[in-house]
Amino acid sequence: MTVDLRSDTVTRPTAAMRAAMAEAEVGDDVYGEDPTVAALEADVADLFGHEAALFTPSGSMANQIALQLLVPPGEELLCDADAHVVTYEIGAAAAIGGISTRTWPAVGADLDPDVVAGMIRPEGYGVPTRAVAIEQTHNRAGGGVFPLATLRELRGVTAAAGVALHCDGARIWHAHVADGVPLREYGGLFDTLSVCLSKGLGAPVGSLVVGSAERIGRARWIRKRMGGGMRQAGVLAAAGRYALREHLDRLAVDHERAARLADALAPTGLLARPARTNIVALDLTKAALDAPAVCAAAGERGVLVSAMGPRLLRLVTHLDLDDAGIDRAIEVLTDILRG
Repeated sequence: MTVDLRSDTVTRPTAAMRAAMAEAEVGDDVYGEDPTVAALEADVADLFGHEAALFTPSGSMANQIALQLLVPPGEELLCDADAHVVTYEIGAAAAIGGISTRTWPAVGADLDPDVVAGMIRPEGYGVPTRAVAIEQTHNRAGGGVFPLATLRELRGVTAAAGVALHCDGARIWHAHVADGVPLREYGGLFDTLSVCLSKGLGAPVGSLVVGSAERIGRARWIRKRMGGGMRQAGVLAAAGRYALREHLDRLAVDHERAARLADALAPTGLLARPARTNIVALDLTKAALDAPAVCAAAGERGVLVSAMGPRLLRLVTHLDLDDAGIDRAIEVLTDILRG
C-alpha cells in the first residue's frame, strides 16, 4: 500500500466526478460559448459575493493574472517572504508582470497589520505600493489560518492607504471549514482572490480569479496573453462544479486526519506548529535525519512525504487517503523519526 502525503494535488477524480465530466455540455470558451465554464464562474463569483470570476488552468496563473490586475509594471506588491506568489511561482510577478515585490519576514498566519502599514510606500516616494497579498491558508506555515479579525484589520490598513488587497486562496476552502467563516465574508475583504479546485477539493485541474466585472473583463485578455485560453473546457469545469457540491464539507475529515497524524507525531518533539487544517509541518532542526533523508526512508516503506527545505517536512491529508493510510503513515514516520 502506498500512502501519498506529498500534497493534496495528487488526488484522482472519483467515478462520479468522471461521470459529470463526461456528461458536461461544452462549447468554445475562448468565444465565451461554454455553458459549463460560465456556470462554474457564476457559481464561484456568487460564493464570494463578487461580480465575476474567470476559470484558469492553474493557481499560479490565477495569482499572476490577479496581481497584474492590481499592480502596473514597475510598481510594487507587498507579501510575506514565504508567500506562494514569490516562493513557488518561478519569479512570474517580475518576469511576466514587471512587478516589483517586497516582503515582510515570514511569520505565517501570525501577521501584524501594523508591520504592513509601516511598509506601504505612498505615491511619489520611491516605488509606490499598489497591492498587498496574503495566503489563506498558508502553505509554508503548515496550513495556518489567518483569523478573521486580523484580515479585517489588514483590510482597514490597505483601504486607508489606497492600495488593493489580494488573497491567494488556493486553500481558502479549508479556512472556511476550519473557522466557520462564510466565504462571502472572506470575499468582502479582498479586491481579488484566486481559488483552487485541484487541491483539497479533488478536481483534476483548475483555479479561478474572482473580482469585479471590470477586472475580470481585463483578466480574460491577460489569460489569453499568457496562453491560458481554453476551448471546450466544460469537461474540466464540470469537475470543479462537482467538487464544490460534493467535496467542500468533507474537508473536515481531512482536518481530523491531519490532527490525528500530528497528535501521533507530537511525542517526537518535531511538530513545527499545531495542525489547523490539512497540513502537518515537521521541523527537523533537532532530528538526526534531514528532510530528504526522511523522504527517502519513508518512500522505501511506501509513505510519500515532501521536503519543503533541508529541515522542513510537509504531510498533507486529502480525499484519496483513508484511516488505514493514516495509521500506516504514523507507524512508518514514528519509527523513522525516533531513529
